Amino acid sequence: MPLITAAQHARLLDQGRQRARDPGFDPVPVAKVYTPDAGVVWLLAYAYPDDPRRLHGLCDANTGFPQLADIRLDDLEAIRGPRGVPLAADPRFTPTRTLSDYAARAIAHGAYVED
Repeated sequence: MPLITAAQHARLLDQGRQRARDPGFDPVPVAKVYTPDAGVVWLLAYAYPDDPRRLHGLCDANTGFPQLADIRLDDLEAIRGPRGVPLAADPRFTPTRTLSDYAARAIAHGAYVED
């Protein structure tokens, strides 16, 4: 099963195109992926139109320092937690904030914070 669906990837690309046209565009995350055995969370917000497998989002690597970062989809798919468990998609994730709002809250708390 893919980490993100084709529909999610299409939306990530749409938001990436909008971001390319308007650098001030603050997207709503499209997908949440996480390590079930390590507490790492990624909120994925857009894909780069010129490199569709390069994604941008909020990364909370469970170090106390969440940050906005880019990552390749291939690299996300290769991540394993300490027990070898791959990343999983959160099918219940329903975003209620923009990416910058999630990032500000995570940075203030030192971790991704659920609503």
